[in-house]
Amino acid sequence: MATAGLQHTSDGTDQGFMADVVEASMTQPVIVDFWAPWCGPCRTLGPILERVVEGKKGAVKLVKINTEEHNAYATQLGVRSIPAVYAFHKGRPVDGFMGALPESQVSAFIERLLGGTDNAQVIAEALTQAEAASQAGDIPLAAEIYAAVIQEDPENTAAIAGLARCYLANGDTERALATLEMVPPAKQNESVVKSVRLAIEMAADAPAPTELDAALSAVSASPGDHAKRYELAEQFAAAGRYKDAADHLLIILTAKLGWEDGKAKAKLLQVFEAAGPADPVTIEGRRRLSSLMFA
Repeated sequence: MATAGLQHTSDGTDQGFMADVVEASMTQPVIVDFWAPWCGPCRTLGPILERVVEGKKGAVKLVKINTEEHNAYATQLGVRSIPAVYAFHKGRPVDGFMGALPESQVSAFIERLLGGTDNAQVIAEALTQAEAASQAGDIPLAAEIYAAVIQEDPENTAAIAGLARCYLANGDTERALATLEMVPPAKQNESVVKSVRLAIEMAADAPAPTELDAALSAVSASPGDHAKRYELAEQFAAAGRYKDAADHLLIILTAKLGWEDGKAKAKLLQVFEAAGPADPVTIEGRRRLSSLMFA
């Protein structure tokens, strides 16, 4: 399934995923096609996706990832069967489907992604504003925008997950869990939903301030003790301080990439999942991790 000669379709890799998909989707929608050479339906769907995407003259980009060679992000997104197609916009997965669809349905999928109606564009812009407010620490404004989107589109998983994350940021795990119950059964495994659910689970082990202070002091006294630093990172993650958690885990990985049979790397990937794919912690952290892994 070569992409040579195609202007808006390329082959993707785990190493290039952040640049080719997540970062690229900040300026244009990006569709990711997870496939494998042995998969018959993949050979049917692939040319259809290419044809429709190329017909959009650059309005959307297609990245094809062979899961036999690059499966890290397929695993993170919960891909259980292929072909699996995910659409990314503004750094996050916003839609997708599994299995081979006819060209008419693929075209409809891409039209929906491109915001074929004014209402879809308004919702996309509102979600961008809510995410910006959340990143700036204005949780009340973010919650207000997410709630307004849900009123307009009750099954919008990005808005539901965003509102749940706002409740979690305020320490209200009960309302966060209740909000996730609004997600339709068919969408429960979407990455944005799984991300918030993991964050809620991790928050159940949030340390008291005195515990965190004690862990910080222990690491300051023994900076080369990876076990103590790992425990500190776990506590930061449980407290929702994902950047601090990632920074300490990356210190361990910089010193010893395979520490404890990959224990620190596994925890770092869990932190990325809890923070969400569009969070600056995840984007920057994955870049730093890639530089260590593929140096």
